[in-house]
Amino acid sequence: MSRGDDRVRRALGVGTGIIIGGQVSGMAQYRLPNIRFSTTITGLAPSGCAMGEAGVRASSLSRGLVGTGHRSSGLWKRTILCRRAYTTLKHRAHGVRPKSAKLKPLIELRSSGLYCPLGGFYVDPWEPVERAVITHAHADHARRGSQSYLSSPTCEPILKVRLGAEANIQPVAYGEQLRIGEVTVSLHPAGHILGSAQIKIERQGYSWVVSGDYKTDPDPTCEAFTPVRCNGFVTEATFALPIYRWAPSQDTFAEINAWWTSNAAANRASVLYGYSLGKAQRLIAGVDPSIGPIYTHGAVQRLNDVYRQAGVSLPPTTNALVAQKKNFGGALVIAPPGMNGSNWVRRFGDFSTALASGWMQVRGHRRRRAVDRGFTLSDHADWNGLLWAIRESQAEEVWVTHGSIDPLVRWLTEHGLDAKGLVTQFQGEEEATPEESPDLQVEE
Repeated sequence: MSRGDDRVRRALGVGTGIIIGGQVSGMAQYRLPNIRFSTTITGLAPSGCAMGEAGVRASSLSRGLVGTGHRSSGLWKRTILCRRAYTTLKHRAHGVRPKSAKLKPLIELRSSGLYCPLGGFYVDPWEPVERAVITHAHADHARRGSQSYLSSPTCEPILKVRLGAEANIQPVAYGEQLRIGEVTVSLHPAGHILGSAQIKIERQGYSWVVSGDYKTDPDPTCEAFTPVRCNGFVTEATFALPIYRWAPSQDTFAEINAWWTSNAAANRASVLYGYSLGKAQRLIAGVDPSIGPIYTHGAVQRLNDVYRQAGVSLPPTTNALVAQKKNFGGALVIAPPGMNGSNWVRRFGDFSTALASGWMQVRGHRRRRAVDRGFTLSDHADWNGLLWAIRESQAEEVWVTHGSIDPLVRWLTEHGLDAKGLVTQFQGEEEATPEESPDLQVEE
């Protein structure tokens, strides 16, 4: 018996098969509890691909798909084929119809947003609806007017600040399974900001995950991103171009601290712009508070209080409006980007400005924002992070929203995935400045 014959016979357990030049062919018989069936398998097999008692298993999957986007495209394609075969056989073994045979999809795009017809709820709707499941509290994902909301526990108090204390919000712990209609819903950390969540919707072993916004880099101010396996994955694409690859955050904060120290030596204030929810708190947690005092815009300060109540460690900060201070030389001031060039910022006298954003990776964006310095720091996944998250999901189908949709769809399609773009009202980081406007009105 050849080595290839032996590999297949051991993998199949019953039946015969051969491996020739990476091609797998054979008749597999499966014995599961109360189930016995046969099927013919033909397809490409990556190294370590085995057909076991529940279907086709890619034992090299964790090795071949974990990384930062530098794995070979051939391995991606071969593993996708193996994974699809596994999913099909698993569905047959458990009596679950494949996706194409389902009468209703788990999610669909409607005029009000992403809708689950079997659960009767929307995920991050952009119009008021009866029931909304929220990925996170940024204004393009959490809008006022819905009758009820479901979110993670740490997202709830932020939603109360942004939607109003009267909002009807049901908190659900990460990983807890909640039955809604005919589906099971669970929330899993997205790593975007405090309380951000990926929404998993499951029925009879078939599942979709709506990621919302997410990042895979470490951040002490929020729950770390957790990969969730699923059949279909809805991903953002804010920075879905290969030019966007983030440096380690500690390197970025070293640059920020050096800029602040230089300004302090000249008795100049350092005004650093970052979105009031998430980015501002990450900046405050990452800088060196021994350099000088830290002041904030009121919108930032209100959310700092929520973060502290959730147990996030932040150095002391003071609302700049109530500081009763005339000389801000040497201080760091954290404010929303919308304050650049406003009357509010002129109170700081001699000051230097900077913006922390993923868009600062490209010099043209820095010039358009009219700031002295730009620091590349984003709460969204970069190109490598997006590919890693999609791989880890093990999804066969991917829907791509808000951002560089077409390049990511094209890349995924070329590498064996069923991918398509969706037009939504989610904004990502580039257009996020307008979300600050409700908070900014109190401090002009």
